[in-house]
Amino acid sequence: MNKSIAYTVGVIALLIGLYGFFDRLVYGEAHAAYGSFVVWGLWVAAYFFLGGIAVGCFLWGSLDLLFGLETFKGMGKTALWAALVTLVAGLMAIGFDLGHMERIWKAYIQVNFHSGVAEDVWAYTLFGIFTLIALYQSCSGSKPAKVILILGLIVALFVAGAPGKLMGVNAGRMYWHAGLLPVQFLIFALTTGAAMLMVIFGLFGASDKAARSFPVLTKATAGLLFVNLYMLWAYYSEGLTGNMPSVAEPIRMVMQEHAVLFWLVQVAVGLLIPLVVLSQSRTAANPALVGVMGLCVLLGNLVSRYFILVPAQQIDLLEGLSSAFHGRGYTLAYTPSMTEWAVFLGLIGIVILGLLIGADYLHPLCQCKSQKEA
Repeated sequence: MNKSIAYTVGVIALLIGLYGFFDRLVYGEAHAAYGSFVVWGLWVAAYFFLGGIAVGCFLWGSLDLLFGLETFKGMGKTALWAALVTLVAGLMAIGFDLGHMERIWKAYIQVNFHSGVAEDVWAYTLFGIFTLIALYQSCSGSKPAKVILILGLIVALFVAGAPGKLMGVNAGRMYWHAGLLPVQFLIFALTTGAAMLMVIFGLFGASDKAARSFPVLTKATAGLLFVNLYMLWAYYSEGLTGNMPSVAEPIRMVMQEHAVLFWLVQVAVGLLIPLVVLSQSRTAANPALVGVMGLCVLLGNLVSRYFILVPAQQIDLLEGLSSAFHGRGYTLAYTPSMTEWAVFLGLIGIVILGLLIGADYLHPLCQCKSQKEA
């Protein structure tokens, strides 16, 4: 893909996002569509999505920088940079969702480690610090310290499943209350991390060293897509067969009311088509096609995060609760507002521009420093 096209897309997305950033910072959550019943919307889904990509990129990068696997040599720095960029965007997403962003310091000073949210704040902070240190050491011409990478790997594995744990402890939401949900989020992270690297290497080129990891990365992604498909079938078929209203109703809502998004985007575009393409040696050898498949996987996973998060909140916890109150926010209906979409597009713009700037300036700088050290 011509990088100028990607830069143009990134700039347009960021310009749209500036409107959303301004609206959120000036008017607060007045123009957001979530409310008292549906309290987590598009921004939280974006946080799960972008945070998952960050963790996945770090995990794939550790195969090069920590474990030293020859097949993955040369992709570690790119993976760390992608992890850092998507992590920043993900934390911005959840930051915009906070009612009082200025109180975030309380999570560090007045901390309660019995709180899942506090655990997540500290874990994401440590993950970001370890990623930044490892990236700095990589770009300074030396290998990242193993202790940093090991600690980063441990925290990354915790962070990968943290969204599933955070939702799963809500025993009142049986749609979320499943022990395998944190594991599912780990699979999502590995899948989206691999997909992001396929986009970077497939559409914008890879170094000769990094190119060696491409065949293995595509096959691994195909395997992960099959696991995603299997877990989707297992969860939905069990929920529909058991017919517990708090589980079955959100599934029916996804499959019927959002049929186009679910069947076409999540299942067909996000799972089946990439699975078929990446499983074939001939098509998997085409870098541009693999890059496009990476985009398809990312799109499908974004939709799946949304469908895990939102429909469960559109079911009454108590019969008649939603009709007992009237006014703004007291509704089970939810469609992201223009402000929410604008913020989301702005975050995507930041990711696109961040990755492109890293490819154009960071990578050559790292190469230069490495050669001087040598």
